[in-house]
Amino acid sequence: MSVRKIVHIDMDAFYASVEQRDDARLRGKPVVVAWRGNRSVVCAASYEARRFGVRSAMPAVRAERLCPEAIFVPPDFPRYRAVSRMVREIFQEHTDLVEPLSLDEAYLDLTENKTGLLTATRVARAIRERIRQELQLTASAGVAPNKFLAKIASDWRKPDGLFVIQPDEVDPFLRPLPVERLPGVGKVTAERLKQIGAQTVGELRGLEMATLEGQFGRYGVRLYELSRGVDHSKVVPNRPTQSVSAEDTFERDMPLSETGPVICRLAEKVWSASRNESRTARTVVLKLKTSEFNILTRSYTPPSPPASCEELTQIALSLRERIGLGVQQRFRLVGVGLTNFREPEDTSWQSALFN
Repeated sequence: MSVRKIVHIDMDAFYASVEQRDDARLRGKPVVVAWRGNRSVVCAASYEARRFGVRSAMPAVRAERLCPEAIFVPPDFPRYRAVSRMVREIFQEHTDLVEPLSLDEAYLDLTENKTGLLTATRVARAIRERIRQELQLTASAGVAPNKFLAKIASDWRKPDGLFVIQPDEVDPFLRPLPVERLPGVGKVTAERLKQIGAQTVGELRGLEMATLEGQFGRYGVRLYELSRGVDHSKVVPNRPTQSVSAEDTFERDMPLSETGPVICRLAEKVWSASRNESRTARTVVLKLKTSEFNILTRSYTPPSPPASCEELTQIALSLRERIGLGVQQRFRLVGVGLTNFREPEDTSWQSALFN
């Protein structure tokens, strides 16, 4: 079987970089893309802000404490989506096998390419140069035999970097890495792996598949494969959107009655993101995480899809009434989502509602 050539391209500090590109006063300054306020979280941070420890998904108030000189810019998602479409047009000049993960990153299968360049590395260089010249932005790229390795590689020389893992370099590259570099390994899983003697990928390789499966179930098999650089997942272009969602973690736990303003803001964000979809979402979802880290979800499929941001917001707010945990319960996170996407002409959902 021929070796695949997979590239993962990740735009550098995308939202913040677009803001700096479009406003010369922001260049070289610590820029934080976020709404100001006690409940807001950071959407993106420029590299100047990251030097102070500011990171995406961090509460905005904490970012302001870490970097008092930060310039806060409210996010402009329609503008970011427009730039993202331009980036993807560049990708598609080289291959039809493009799998977007978000507005700022995508996988490309360059086992064969349209432009006749001899290697995937040359294609990655050409794409990065086009992005620099035409869009005045930078992107980092990773080239590897599979998606898992390509994603690790793209982060290796950020920002504005290119890193290549050749097939014969996979083993020496992987062995010394901490297990946290593997997808899905967070603090809890890393601690459990440490307890069974695996802090590095090389140590993880020393464990039997049966041991890992016994500890982690099906994910244990995945860990066994990843530690050996095995990932058979394909680059899937035009993957249908399953859901659009946004969530916010609070700086302090709060009662359900105080979550209204956050739900309204998240609903606006979700509605804006959903306008980029050709299909229509039928179901509204409200997600809550209690102070004890229990996750609750409530959903509602109205007779007709939400037709406005206001309607989406009202449904999300009404779903709070179905929680029923008492006024003393505190929550640490809330999320709003749209799911159950259908084609505009698909009317099967209507009969399903009343069966």
